[in-house]
Amino acid sequence: MADGLDAVARDYVALTLEIGEREPGYVDAYYGPAEWQAAAKAAPRTVPELDVAAAALTARLEAISPAGLDAESRQRRAYLLAHVSAASARLDMLQGARMGFADEAEALFGIRPELKPLSDYDAVLARIDALVPGDGPLLDRVGAFRQSFVIPKDRLDPVMRAAIAECRARTARHIRLPEHESFTLAFVGDKPWSGYNYYQGGAASKIEINADFPIYTERAIDLGCHEGYPGHHVYNALLEQTFVREKGWVEMSVYPLFSPMSLIAEGSANYGIDLAFPGDQAAAYERDVLMPLAGLAPADVARKAQLLGLIRQLARAEYTIADDYLSGRVGREESIARLSKYSLTAPDKAAQRLRFIETYRSYVINYGLGRDLVQAWVERQGPDHWASMQRLLSSQILPVDLEP
Repeated sequence: MADGLDAVARDYVALTLEIGEREPGYVDAYYGPAEWQAAAKAAPRTVPELDVAAAALTARLEAISPAGLDAESRQRRAYLLAHVSAASARLDMLQGARMGFADEAEALFGIRPELKPLSDYDAVLARIDALVPGDGPLLDRVGAFRQSFVIPKDRLDPVMRAAIAECRARTARHIRLPEHESFTLAFVGDKPWSGYNYYQGGAASKIEINADFPIYTERAIDLGCHEGYPGHHVYNALLEQTFVREKGWVEMSVYPLFSPMSLIAEGSANYGIDLAFPGDQAAAYERDVLMPLAGLAPADVARKAQLLGLIRQLARAEYTIADDYLSGRVGREESIARLSKYSLTAPDKAAQRLRFIETYRSYVINYGLGRDLVQAWVERQGPDHWASMQRLLSSQILPVDLEP
């Protein structure tokens, strides 16, 4: 049966690469044989043909009885089934199918988000209002308070490099990184995202940071962990080493963006921030290292940490806002106003986030919901959270497997 899974895996890679030719950006990373990618570029099947091919792959996988497989191969079969199912859903969307926000998220990422009324988050806004007292709208007060932590543009490079180096050092104490792993760093603009990791294969990444909007000192830590260590860079490098190099499981040589893999990737990258900087360690590093490096005067880091903890509790309001906007129930300007209110960001920054929602749709669940699921799973495994994190990052664990 292992040969059966190997054959399906090879055809799954071909399917994914060809979908990537029909939808730019669908393939987030590929580091398999160059000739496979060349073949996909030379003669990609049409979207309807790919839809038929995905159904055929599902049938082939279902014909492989899990009873005849060892535990590792059973998980591999489940992983392939989940990813082919997500590919089928995406192909349906490319042919014009539209699902509700929660249905789409479940079809693509394997988890159904809860959509709460926005009024459920108003109590958190009230707590923030009490934390940042003063005159004027809450958004303006929060913005004025946070202004003390904006990194000057001419200091972005040294601050980001210092933060990434610290994230790497803390990760390397617990996870053995692949030999010769490396990254390049660049600052870009006009993007719907704040940071992106383009994994290149060979344990190398290209990390890009969007410098269009102010970057705060704590955000340097967030991005360093999320895009780098122990986030996307480490995740992709460990998957490549564990599966592609050591096992020869070719399905892991390709990363389709709209797949259950993304919930694990984004969730672990966000949880990795708290894992690398537990308790008040991020605030202390920011105060003692990053702010002086940025040339910033001392400021109330502890109160800002409280503020950010409360803002995190607002994160899932975005799902309701996205659901209303993508369904057409709420217009663009009102959606920007809602995002601004419930993320406490300026309207131009909220407009950038709406651009992200327009581009990636239900992908937004992978950050907050993904982090919470990963954190709960890791902490259920036992006291050595780093060991559990490494196990997750080196596995074919699916979002459904994270649920209790």
